[in-house]
Formats: sequence, C-alpha cells, structure tokens
Amino acid sequence: MKTLLSGNEAIARGAYEAGVTLAAGYPGTPSTEILENIAAKYKEIIYAEWSPNEKVAFEVAAGASLTGARVITTMKHVGLNVAADPLMTLSYLGVVGGFVAVVADDPGMHSSQNEQDTRHFARFAKIPIFDPSDSEEAKEFMKLAIQMSEDYCTPVILRSTTRVSHSRSVVEEQPRQESGKPINFEKNPPRFVPIPLWARQMRVRVEERIQKLQAAGTNSPANKIIRQNKELGIITTGIAYQYVREVFPNASVLKLGLPFPFPDELIKTFAASVERLVVIEELEDFLEEHIKSLGLSCIGKSVIPKIGELSPDVLIERKNLIEGNETVTHRPETKNTAPELPGRPPVLCPGCPHRGIFYALGRLDVIVTGDIGCYSLGVFPPLSRLDTILCMGGGVSLAHGMDKAGNPKKIVGMVGDSTFFHSGITGLLDIAYNKGHSTIIVVDNRITAMTGHQDNPGSGKTLMGESTNEASIEEIGNACGIKNVRTVNPRDFKTVIAVLNEATESPEAWLIVSKAPCPLHLRQSLGKPLRVVEEQCRQCNACLKLGCPGLEKVGNRIRINEYLCAGCDLCKNVCPAKAIC
Repeated sequence: MKTLLSGNEAIARGAYEAGVTLAAGYPGTPSTEILENIAAKYKEIIYAEWSPNEKVAFEVAAGASLTGARVITTMKHVGLNVAADPLMTLSYLGVVGGFVAVVADDPGMHSSQNEQDTRHFARFAKIPIFDPSDSEEAKEFMKLAIQMSEDYCTPVILRSTTRVSHSRSVVEEQPRQESGKPINFEKNPPRFVPIPLWARQMRVRVEERIQKLQAAGTNSPANKIIRQNKELGIITTGIAYQYVREVFPNASVLKLGLPFPFPDELIKTFAASVERLVVIEELEDFLEEHIKSLGLSCIGKSVIPKIGELSPDVLIERKNLIEGNETVTHRPETKNTAPELPGRPPVLCPGCPHRGIFYALGRLDVIVTGDIGCYSLGVFPPLSRLDTILCMGGGVSLAHGMDKAGNPKKIVGMVGDSTFFHSGITGLLDIAYNKGHSTIIVVDNRITAMTGHQDNPGSGKTLMGESTNEASIEEIGNACGIKNVRTVNPRDFKTVIAVLNEATESPEAWLIVSKAPCPLHLRQSLGKPLRVVEEQCRQCNACLKLGCPGLEKVGNRIRINEYLCAGCDLCKNVCPAKAIC
C-alpha cells in the first residue's frame, strides 16, 4: 500500500518493517515525531520510551541490542554530542541485534543552538552512516541499516535533516520482517568488556570491519549512479540530491545514500566517466575533502555554501559557476501579489509561567545563565533577562563556574524541568559538593514544552501513556545536598520577589522550583480574560514590561486582547494602580 508520510513517520514505519522491538530517545526537533509515531502506531509491538537524556537512551538501546533485539535510538544532532561516549565504545564492542542511531541534523538552525554535521561522527566512530533524500528512502534505509548492523556487528547511524524529517513524500508500506533471533545475552567478556587487554584486539577488528564495509558500500543499493550527459558529473548525498535533480536534470549523478565508509572504487569509476566533477553537499565538505585526497580533481565548497541550509534557489544562483562559467546566475524576479505577513517576534505564550520569573529577575541586579527550552525566549525585550546559553544543563554549571571565578555580581542559573532531569542534576550536585553559592531556578511547567509537550520523569506519565513515578525536583535537590529549597508559584509576584531576594542575598546555594503548568499543555484558560479599567490606568506601562502578547497599546491606551488573554492574573498582580481586573 502506498501512503504519504513525513520523513519521521517513514523512519518509524521503517523501524516497524525492520523488526525493531525497542526504541529509546530524547525529544528534540527535528527528530521528535519518530518515537511519537512508534508509540502511537506500533505500541503493541515496539516498546518505546523517552529517556532522561540521549546518553541514557543510547545505552538502553545498546543493552537491548546485546541481547539480540533489534533497536533504534533517536535524537537531534546536538543529542549525539551527549551520547558520544557510549557511541565510541559500542563501535569497539559491536552489536548483536541490529542497532541504528537515528540522528536528525538541523541545517540553517531552525530550532537549534548550532549547526553541525553528523557525518563527521560516523567517520570519528568508524561506523556506517545512511543519508536518505526522501521519505521512501528514510524507510528503506532504516531496513538496510538494521541489516548492515547485524551483518557486520556494527552500530549504524541513519542521518536525517530538518527538510527530510518534515517533508512528505509517497512511501510504499511493506510487511514486518521479524528478526527470528532469540532474546538471550550470551556471556563473552573478551568481546563485551573493553579493558585494555581485550580492547586492543577490538581496535584491530574495527579497522578490519571498516575495510569490509567500504567494499560493501560499492555494491549497496543506497549508492547509485544516474547516467546522463558526461560533461557534468555531480556527487551528492541526502536532501541535496533532490535539489541537484531539479536544477541539473541533464547531469550525471553519483548519489551516495551510504556516504561513509567512503566507496572509493565507485567514486573513482564515476569520476573517470565525466569531464567536470562537482560535489554538492549540505553543510561541511565531508565528501569533497576525501575525494580530493584520492587525487581526483573536483570543485565543491568554492561555489557551494558551507553555512546554512541548501536549497534549489542557492544552486540556481550558482548554476553558471558549477557548470564552469564565471558569472553568478540571477534568477528572474517574480511578482508576489499576496501581501507580506507581518513580522512575528519570538515571544513567550500568553499565560506562560516563565514570564513571572523573568519579570521578577528584572528587579534584581544579577547575572542570569540560561539553558535550552521555551525560557530561552527570556533573552528578548522587554524581559531581556538572560545573559548566556550554552547547552542542556549549562544553565546550572555556568552559574557555578562564574561564582567560583569570583564574579562580583550574584549569579542565578536557570533550567527547565525536563532539562534538569536531562543534565541539570549533576551540575546541582557539583554546586553542593564544591560549596557553591549560586541560586538555581528550575522553571517547572510540568512538561517538555518546547519540543511539543512530551512527558519526562517529573510528569508522571511515560511515552506509552502509562502512569508512573513522578520524580520530585525538590527531593532531588535535597538529596544532592542543597539545604535551601523553596517552591513558588511564578504568578504570585510578591512571593517570588521575596524568595529571590532572600536567595540571592544568602551566602549559601539555593534551589528555587518555579512550579506552574504550561497553559498550552493544559488546553484550557487559567481564568477569565482580564480587562483594563481606563479611568484607573496611569499609563505607567509597567504591565507592558511583561511582554505578554495579550497586552496591547493603542495610542495612549493600554488594553487586553480577550482572545489572547489566558487569565493568569500576572498583569493584575504587577499593576501598581490596580487598574486590571
């Protein structure tokens, strides 16, 4: 049966068809929907879980693989940084059941803090990587990856990108293929215990395996040559293939759906058959660098951007340069009769509990180290209350580092509930252990909000929809050794200010849990829409400093948009004239 699927839906379908029985991951755009689709469509066959972080997810999948189960683990590109430790050693150990790490890159940084190319991780770990160009390939490459993993006892990466993950194309659904292997871990310490005595032999086997995989890549159905005119030959991979076929329909193309291990013989054969060789790839010069090392003449990043997302428009602009001419192609201008949409600056939603904390922090002369999540938006005016963002959990650890460096201003670290469970606990433990003085705020909106309201260890629900233990951030803080732990409602402005003042003036470390649910996740208003009593309003604009989309200024009048107001009462609580009711 043929159906229209997004890349993420197709990857989930591919896992089902490949006989996968366990899937573990951590939500992160653009990879999130893979596990959500598995849990929604195949929960009776495939066990799926949101793990606390990508490292844990990777290790859960690895453990299952060593029993003979076919498994996948999912994450976005920065998540692989977190899982890099087990990745590198699992390459040495090898796997038993098929093991595929699905990693979604984000060229153009649509929803990410950096732009990195996962293909380098495959070369670093000396394992294969598949790079599909559409949904059908995403499904089929998953099956090829599982099979290659078992045939060569290797972990495999399936790399997606934002455009592949979220674009839809036709997919032909096929029956599920069960592994047939019994689930039974067989003890074999020389294979599974990488102490130096045995790890040295594992290292040799990794090199032997990569040679076999390189030969296999030449004959893999994921790599193919499309013969056209010999004047121009293009080597490409992933979504870039779709753009190449659109802009250069007459060029010969070597499409590398399995770009690593590099299929050297296939590359040499193709290069010898064309007059001009061009490498078109998104992000890094991963292929180009290696092709040049083979002594082959080609062009690539001298005409193709190394930064940002590739598109047909980018290739059209550089078409003449790619074909050997010296001028940049100017695309004919087209008239757009539709009016342009007004700009929409990124902003916290109406009723967002994080707004109260940021507003209160605006009253204090402190440094605020932020983290990854909805609360990243606190950096924008009028709140303007974040000073740094590094990575998940960095809001806690950076605060401790600034404190220990002797920064003259007080330090407040901020982290979300899901991020706290992901990688904030160890930073908090470090503060307690090494006698830090920072104030750490966990903005707990009861869900992993930014990636689409996924559950986490503090929400009381699993990905499979089952009730489970609800981890207490406060109790974890106490267990780490933080003596001063306080829970506040961020919409109770007076209490929040009082607790923040007490915490930041204290010589000891503090943990403040700002607890209030995300209104979008609740799917209901927090109260009745508020209104401004005009005759009482002083037009002091104090409420506008909240940055709430429901508050509007028309001329000299301030009003509340009843269609946007969530009824959270925060503006009512901060109005000095009591003009909001």
